[in-house]
Amino acid sequence: MWYVYIIRCKDGTYYTGITTDVERRLKEHNSGTGAKYTRSRTPVELEECKEFKNRSEASKEEARIKKLTRVRKEKLIGEWRVERLRRENVIDIELL
Repeated sequence: MWYVYIIRCKDGTYYTGITTDVERRLKEHNSGTGAKYTRSRTPVELEECKEFKNRSEASKEEARIKKLTRVRKEKLIGEWRVERLRRENVIDIELL
């Protein structure tokens, strides 16, 4: 499986990437061996991630997200979070 992830950098900006291992990639970003963009913006924190069937689908979603405004990215993070919490049965679908 491939994941699209959105992280928040220490300066408040968002970075979007793809990976097969979100935890490993987050550690790489925080150790300075991740993307050039995040190297001077550590520590970074995972906002949300979403699973995709293959690299192609993940890459397309990553490219789409990178074009979004900050406000739209924040809305997407919220949507992904609700979706994840529903899957994990943390929130009741009927309450929303």
